[in-house]
Amino acid sequence: MKISSLPLAAASVFAAGAFLASAPVPAAVRVCTFPGSPSASLDRAVAREAFKRARIDASIVSDALGSSDDDGVSLKELRRALASRCDVIAGFPRSPTANAASPELQFSRGYLRADYVDLSMAASSSTPRPANVVAATYASPAQLIAVQQFSGARLDLENTPELTVAAVAGGRAQRAIVWYPAVVAYRRSHPEQRFELGATRSVYAQWHLVFAFDAKRAGLHERIDKALAAMQADGRLAALTRDWDLPALAEAAADRPVHRPELAYRDGAARYAFGAVRAATYDPSTGGAFVRVAAGSPGDTPAFDHAQIEHGKRLYASACAKCHGASLQGVTAPALTGPAFAPASNSHLTIGGIFGYMSTNMPADRPGKLKPQDYADIMAFLLYSNGYRPKTEKLTADVARASVTPLNAGPGQ
Repeated sequence: MKISSLPLAAASVFAAGAFLASAPVPAAVRVCTFPGSPSASLDRAVAREAFKRARIDASIVSDALGSSDDDGVSLKELRRALASRCDVIAGFPRSPTANAASPELQFSRGYLRADYVDLSMAASSSTPRPANVVAATYASPAQLIAVQQFSGARLDLENTPELTVAAVAGGRAQRAIVWYPAVVAYRRSHPEQRFELGATRSVYAQWHLVFAFDAKRAGLHERIDKALAAMQADGRLAALTRDWDLPALAEAAADRPVHRPELAYRDGAARYAFGAVRAATYDPSTGGAFVRVAAGSPGDTPAFDHAQIEHGKRLYASACAKCHGASLQGVTAPALTGPAFAPASNSHLTIGGIFGYMSTNMPADRPGKLKPQDYADIMAFLLYSNGYRPKTEKLTADVARASVTPLNAGPGQ
């Protein structure tokens, strides 16, 4: 049979197989996973199949990255691991707003979409829950998404994604923003639980799981991408990830949840019409949330000076870059520059809102522990990095906190 007469998927598999068979086989490689990640079992399964398809001898190393999960891993730590303990890292989460861009790292095509979702108990549950309490995983994108989406809600911050799901299941929170693989992992351990899932409305919610490589391993990267393509074409990838696949939440009808044996899904926007927050400011009485103010309140951009930019840059490097990237590009926390953070217009967050959130919740290992003026200097550096220009006046913490100016990209962008 000629290749041209084969179905497209089969032809793709044939071509990928021919490539894999002809390429040189490298030495055995070490594939590391994040042992604390909810998706660790899936990451190992996909890695074994991908390397088998690529005809590469590989061993799975589950303890090379310590006991950490995938939050808060710096590019420096990733490079160190890939230089000494690992050849590949499986289960690395990538996002358009936290893409770990670096010339020293390469990433495979995604093998699982793993977004953050809005979780609540199924309607049949009779367990009482406190109204207006939203659980989220501390110092993760879930915390930022919860702040964005639930104006005025009280946050229940948990240390792990599993505990975040458990906060809803155990009645400590009405709902949660949580990483979807954590829901799957929790359901495997607690099959009796029934949840409803809704979509979130945040650019920080979109993630994929990929393999991370040192840039020097370009040949290995290419072979694994070919293997993943072949697995997708012949259905093997779908079979491995079926239980982990994110449901098509946006496609659910507003009045008819899509029922499955283990979960009930409903469109989050249909159930909770919070609306878009065009401009928001920070109010400590809400427990760390942004609260609604008049849409489009213009205000004046707070002034800051050159000395603050330099001091703020040094503070950022020591306290923030680990998660947000040395160039503010995002690693395992959202980027702090670009349209996802400071759009050209119609920002839904204010300068005061960002400052209030940062000075209360950051840095992750010492939340709220910097001096007020240090936070103001970091804010000056963030403003400068997003196109705002320095003046002669110094930005103070009080002025930054009170600002209702929407955080749009400055004229210099």
